[in-house]
Order: sequence, then structure tokens, then C-alpha cells
Amino acid sequence: MAQASVRYIVDDADAAVAFYRDGLGFEVAMRPGPGFAVLTRGALRLLLSEPRGPGGAAQAMPDGRRPEPGGWNRIIVKTSDLEGEIGSLRKAGVKFRNDIVAGPGGRQILIEDPSGNLVELFEPAGPSSA
Repeated sequence: MAQASVRYIVDDADAAVAFYRDGLGFEVAMRPGPGFAVLTRGALRLLLSEPRGPGGAAQAMPDGRRPEPGGWNRIIVKTSDLEGEIGSLRKAGVKFRNDIVAGPGGRQILIEDPSGNLVELFEPAGPSSA
């Protein structure tokens, strides 16, 4: 594999595509059918899968657990204008999990996609790359 991908389990692929495309600037690379999409932003390839259907991401584990959205793992979207991004996303009704947190490397805030998967908006403290 020449490219790494991240898969998020989502409740509604259409809502998730709209969230990432319209709110965070992702491009839709592929929509081969309902319940699945491939989006890109820079080098990141994001696979969105509903937890139903014939695909491998919908299959139960040997112990019976089923894939579901949410958790604390997240993708990080770098920004140079954290306040501007927050303002636009709040106007769009996006759910925020916390307020801005500052550390030595920069500032961040966590937002949730329509299924509760996390996205970290990160503004570096200086001319470093995240």
C-alpha cells in the first residue's frame, strides 16, 4: 500500500460526506454505493463506512461486538485560523466536545462528526508542521 487510510464507522454516510466535504474541505474521491465513501484532504484518505451491509467494515467480531462510531481516536485537521474555523462550524451547528486547549505545540479543539467520531482542529504554535 502506497497510501495510508483512516476508516470511520458512521451512522449515515450521506450526512458524514456533507460534514467532511462542506465543513472541513475534504474532496469526495469515490461513492461506489450507499453506505460507503472515500474522501481525501491532502495526503489523508478517509473511508466512511456504515455498520451494515456486505462490506468487511460491517462484519461482527468473533465475540459478537459490532462496529460502531465514536470513541477518542481522531483525525487531526491543521488550521491557521482556529477561531475562524470554530465560528464557521458553530454557525453550521457542529457539536464541540470541549473548549480550546493550549499546549506547547499549539491549540486544539475537538468536534464531532454527525456520528460522534472526533476531529481535532489544530493550530500550531509556530512555523512547525503537524
